[in-house]
Amino acid sequence: MSGTAPARRPVPLGSRRPRTIPPRARTVASGDRGASGDRVPPGLRTVTGYVWRLGLLGVAGYLAVAVLGELQLPVIALFLALVITSVLRPLVDLLARALPRSLAVLLAFVLTAVVVGGVLALVGTTVADQWSQLGAELRGGLGRIDHWLTGPPFHLRPGTVTDLRAKLGEFLSSHRSSLLTTAISGASRAVELVTGLALAVFCSVFFLHSGDRMWSWAQHQLPARARPVWGRAGQAAWRTFAGYTRGVLIVAATNAVLVGIALALLRVPLVLPLTVLEFVAALVPLVGSPIALAVAALVALAARGPVVALLVLALIVVIGQIEGHLLHPLVLGWSVRLHPVVIALSVIGGAVLAGVLGALVAVPVVAVAWSVLNELRARGPSPGDHRRGDE
Repeated sequence: MSGTAPARRPVPLGSRRPRTIPPRARTVASGDRGASGDRVPPGLRTVTGYVWRLGLLGVAGYLAVAVLGELQLPVIALFLALVITSVLRPLVDLLARALPRSLAVLLAFVLTAVVVGGVLALVGTTVADQWSQLGAELRGGLGRIDHWLTGPPFHLRPGTVTDLRAKLGEFLSSHRSSLLTTAISGASRAVELVTGLALAVFCSVFFLHSGDRMWSWAQHQLPARARPVWGRAGQAAWRTFAGYTRGVLIVAATNAVLVGIALALLRVPLVLPLTVLEFVAALVPLVGSPIALAVAALVALAARGPVVALLVLALIVVIGQIEGHLLHPLVLGWSVRLHPVVIALSVIGGAVLAGVLGALVAVPVVAVAWSVLNELRARGPSPGDHRRGDE
């Protein structure tokens, strides 16, 4: 009996200690599962993360555009108020050195109204004085164009321009009711624009008088840690917007002066109105100036003949080269660093979304967004900024 082994006691069910797997074995096992396709590859996971984030940004951008489209009048008024503020701010700061701030703002607006009103009155007087002479020149010019089109290389039948003018008169007489409805809707649109301009002037008065205090109050509504970041972003945005606005006015004025001198030398009628048209159109980068010069070429074709019209068309190339290679790098290069392709796409996209106003607003909006992104990417928040924000 002493040589027999003691019988093993039975182990109760569930009392056996679980077998542990070494860490290396677990790593190998998980790798085997990844190789078998049970785990999402890292590249696909990264792409998926970017896709849903970009999708959220696209939805947010679409909703923002939709809301701004519904609030078009106050948005346009606010944009015009910022434009007026950026243009008149240097003059107000200069006058405020010798006068109270409120009086400096009032004097700046009075001087601006006198200058703008004087230019508009001069344009109206010029058009009224030259209207009869221009009508005779246009009638003679249409005859010259008709004679020119009948010769080489066009060889059109005589009376083509006269027939077109007659068909245009028939179209206007047959669609008189629809044109009247369009004119009435345009008048209501003009009332909205006047209302928006009044609102813009009202807002710009307060921006010029106490804009710094308003921005400081807005910053203090944010959490303390976010104030330095928003402060830098706001400074970068305003610096870019003001630089773009003043720079594009300088570029437009330079283009208008060059076009006015060229049209005067070519003896094209309505030089002053065409110069003002060039100034207004040049506020839209890249595409505005060629459109205004095309209108001037039509006037030159009717009043001075095809040779002068071709010379005016040559101005489109000359002014475009001066604007793109000289004025924009010198005047706008320090505040707006956008490639011409980006500017062109912004203008076209803004025009598709909101018409002429969208084309005007698109470039400054893109420039401001890009400058804010560069500012936040170049300078991250520092502990010192947090301490200053907490204080």
